[in-house]
Amino acid sequence: MNMLFPRCLLLTALASAPLAQAADPATCDVVRFSEVGWTDLTVTNTVARLLLDELGYRTEIRRLSAPDTYRALNDGKIDAFLANWMPTSTADIQPYLDKGSIEMLAVNLEGAKYTLAVTREAYEGGVKSFADLARHKERFKGEIIGLEPGNNGNKLVKKMIDENAFGLGDFRLVEAGETRMMASVHHAQELKQWRVFLGWAPHPMNDQIAMEYLAGGDQYFGPNYGGATVYTNIRAGYAAQCPNAARLLKNLKFSIGMVNHLMVAVQAGNTNPRREVKAWMEANPQARTQWLEGVTRRDGSPRQ
Repeated sequence: MNMLFPRCLLLTALASAPLAQAADPATCDVVRFSEVGWTDLTVTNTVARLLLDELGYRTEIRRLSAPDTYRALNDGKIDAFLANWMPTSTADIQPYLDKGSIEMLAVNLEGAKYTLAVTREAYEGGVKSFADLARHKERFKGEIIGLEPGNNGNKLVKKMIDENAFGLGDFRLVEAGETRMMASVHHAQELKQWRVFLGWAPHPMNDQIAMEYLAGGDQYFGPNYGGATVYTNIRAGYAAQCPNAARLLKNLKFSIGMVNHLMVAVQAGNTNPRREVKAWMEANPQARTQWLEGVTRRDGSPRQ
């Protein structure tokens, strides 16, 4: 009897059988994220945390500024950050990319924008570009409304002021968080006052405020009205240490429409992000399927 034939059959069967994925080690049990107070990040963090919970991981949120987030990734104190807006964050993150302590895992959102915007009254009054701001200084009270201290957008505004770009040397940056900035702009809109502020998409402001983005800021915010790509960052070595969790994070791709829809719900304040994200995933099962492609439970067992 030819014993080689059964052995070949066995080897062929083993080669064609699906290989079980190795479990992430116990050190990967907790996945640590940064939360910097941006509603879009609240939404995307909630998606990641819900999926990781289903897979048997635990998650933690560290509330940090954007610069502190990059330092924490560099120091290994957090594992992932889902809101690296580029190119506006280049100055903050580049030193860590150069030394290899932070990795760009994947693009999670395309088609975003981040630049200066004005209330519709100002736009219709002739302020259509960065170069139009200085001659209307009094109407703007000499202020540009920014975000939280340390925000990369604030740094770009400060740079313009310091360099007297567009004649803005006498303007003052008002540093506020997202909530305070939006309250100020809403109030100005009600009074039909002029405001110039940091605007971005996706964000409900684009539907809730009569606003326009300013042209001409390419040197500071990039072309296409501050056209941005949002990346998922991880600490160096995380993908090798926790390949299953990293695979999930790499799979996370979002759309402008999805994020904007969930941001509106979250900002309404009559629900919580987890409930809204769960409802969205139930209504959009194809997204959940794509996010979980090639991913197992933390212990290596198949998903239910």
